[in-house]
Amino acid sequence: MSAGTTPAAFDVRFADIDDLEAIMRIETAEFVNDAWSRQSMAHELANPSSVYLVATPADEPDRIVAYAGLLAPPRSPDADIQTIAVAPPARRQGLARLLMTTLIETARDRGAREVFLEVRVDNPAAQDLYVSLDFEEIAVRPKYYMPDGVDASVMRLTLGPTGPTTSKGTA
Repeated sequence: MSAGTTPAAFDVRFADIDDLEAIMRIETAEFVNDAWSRQSMAHELANPSSVYLVATPADEPDRIVAYAGLLAPPRSPDADIQTIAVAPPARRQGLARLLMTTLIETARDRGAREVFLEVRVDNPAAQDLYVSLDFEEIAVRPKYYMPDGVDASVMRLTLGPTGPTTSKGTA
């Protein structure tokens, strides 16, 4: 089942347990000091309250270059972006934005009214993406990312019935 296609010739589809190896290759390369364990990622992929997406080049459907995950129990008012990563060769092509917007729509479809995430305070590129999607910082979790001891910015997106709600109204 396809979740969408980007103009840059990448396909996005729902992930399953068969994608675990490829996801973990990106996970351990991108999050060297604080990567999720294989067991944790497998649990997330099998969790019916989670939705994970993978992106592949359109001409290489077996080569995963990005992934993202959402915890959104059906009918829960809250959803959490769990993780997102794009391998370096696939960056700056809109994949992170596509994955995020697809997860936000999934959260809305499942009944969420708010979407939360944590982001490292030393990752301005990710913070800029989230702000551009109307997330706002609501708290800081000191030394959240271990073993580095880096703070996390907690961000929230309030969903309206058809789009994010911002201080300027519905986006």
